[in-house]
Amino acid sequence: MHLLAHGGAGSRPGEPTQRQAVLDRAAAAGVDPDSPAEAVVAAVTVLESDPRFNAGVGSAVQSDGVIRTDGGFMLDDGTTGAACSMPGVERAIEVARLVAEETPHILLSGDHAVEFARAHGVETDRDLWCDRTRDRWADLSDRSGAGVRDQLDWVREQFGGTDTVGAVATDGDRLAAATSTGGRWAALAGRVGDVPQVGSGFYASTEAAVSATGAGEAIARFGLARRVANAIDDGDDPQTATDRLIRAFGSETGEQAGVIAVDSAGRMGSAFNSEAMQTASARER
Repeated sequence: MHLLAHGGAGSRPGEPTQRQAVLDRAAAAGVDPDSPAEAVVAAVTVLESDPRFNAGVGSAVQSDGVIRTDGGFMLDDGTTGAACSMPGVERAIEVARLVAEETPHILLSGDHAVEFARAHGVETDRDLWCDRTRDRWADLSDRSGAGVRDQLDWVREQFGGTDTVGAVATDGDRLAAATSTGGRWAALAGRVGDVPQVGSGFYASTEAAVSATGAGEAIARFGLARRVANAIDDGDDPQTATDRLIRAFGSETGEQAGVIAVDSAGRMGSAFNSEAMQTASARER
């Protein structure tokens, strides 16, 4: 197995050494599974369980004081699943994979996605708050009781952050991509970003698997993950494709993002235009 994971593109993180150790552990967890699908889920769930990352535990808080998680999952044969706006769900990537494998749909959302997850044995009553998010939320003026119109000005002032987590893998035959997030900080309640949108936060083709991270609205408009995969399909190696598309993304949108990719030969690439994006890779010996 060849696997590459990322911990999100954004500002320089606190505890970078500890975060890197978790990323290394996530990458190592993705080496032993029998398939790329299992590999990316194994890697991402490690990151979802660690409060240092904006996914699962430690996710960003929306304007009503609720944490909601999103995930996207795709294989090279087009098998695709996503889930979004799920309060209490730590392992969003497991739900996304279940949508892909157990339903005729691509995306489930909100309470119905939570109900679906519960019915398939995924824990749905997890406390996703951590000390970092509690302290940050406490420092903000509480708008959780305000109406939507009253919240909007506050959201425009507070909205931000670009972290997310993801992994891509290949065994030399199959390819898989997975991305998971708690969204952007102080987003309007119910906001859905790029992560569960096919071709934006995640994508897989017959030649490449891609996971993106960054300014979600801009990533969705640009179609970052699919454009990187298309470049690899057309002959670019993953490093060339990620470098070129991140430059194009920054030039066209003026926003920050990062992206990782692996091709069917096991070659890897990663690029970002933010202050930092930590990654970890592992290869079966």
